[in-house]
Amino acid sequence: MRYIDLHVHSNCSDGTFTPEELVIKGIQSDLVAFALTDHDTVEGVERAIQKAGELENHIQVIPGVELSCQYEIETGEGVRTGRNVEIHILGYQIDHHDPTLVATLKRVAEERDNRNIKMCENLHNAGYPISYEELTEKFGDMIITRAHFAKLLLENGGVPSMDAAFRTCLAIDSPYFVNREYLTPEGAITLIKNAGGIPVLAHPLLYKLSVSEIRAMLRTLKGYGIRGIEALYSRNHGTDEAFVRKLAAEFDLFITGGSDFHGDNKPDIEMGSGTGNLRIPVMLLENLK
Repeated sequence: MRYIDLHVHSNCSDGTFTPEELVIKGIQSDLVAFALTDHDTVEGVERAIQKAGELENHIQVIPGVELSCQYEIETGEGVRTGRNVEIHILGYQIDHHDPTLVATLKRVAEERDNRNIKMCENLHNAGYPISYEELTEKFGDMIITRAHFAKLLLENGGVPSMDAAFRTCLAIDSPYFVNREYLTPEGAITLIKNAGGIPVLAHPLLYKLSVSEIRAMLRTLKGYGIRGIEALYSRNHGTDEAFVRKLAAEFDLFITGGSDFHGDNKPDIEMGSGTGNLRIPVMLLENLK
């Protein structure tokens, strides 16, 4: 059996491996293909494709992206609740040179930078050892996310662990947290489709929605043009995969799978194998044609 990984991050967003290193690691992990799906950027895609083309040990790099969206939760009856949750839409086989896609992601990055400046100010004024200047000096070539905040705070002695940072000062209900402007799910799906890509809902069980709320979300996303759902995933437990497969059948969606590899930022997750027993068969590539 040959295996793939359709959810991988480089240090162009919040991973710790370069796009070129991911190609090497994919080969070492005996993968025949992987998708580079960095958060809100396609900066590393061409680099990974070029590196794969240089090597005799062939591995396919699927151009991808993972777009962050703000979704307003609906009840099972389709009534909007006024509560929002961040969801992620994966885009596969995109034209990573598409002008509209590139321009939109540039605007997203600029908005995120403004939000990061405000968050750094809030944390610094509260006594945390962090500044925007230090953050950009250390991670300036990357799309800076909360993972980078946590890493710098840990290195500077401001928090005992990265997990503690996410549970306290970087939590979304923290007084220091600053909301950012998100793409809408409809906008993200349209952006992917217009760039020739295939939109897929990432890790649907991480959003902590009830079963009826998940079904309501899928009905809405299906109307926007979502094509697939990530069923094989590193954080699945027990019957999670079977449940997502059932949802896929119910809403006529194909399934994908990925480790959500981030390198040292998620040290328990390996490329291709997740937390140890993840195996994504190559036949799932058929869904992306």
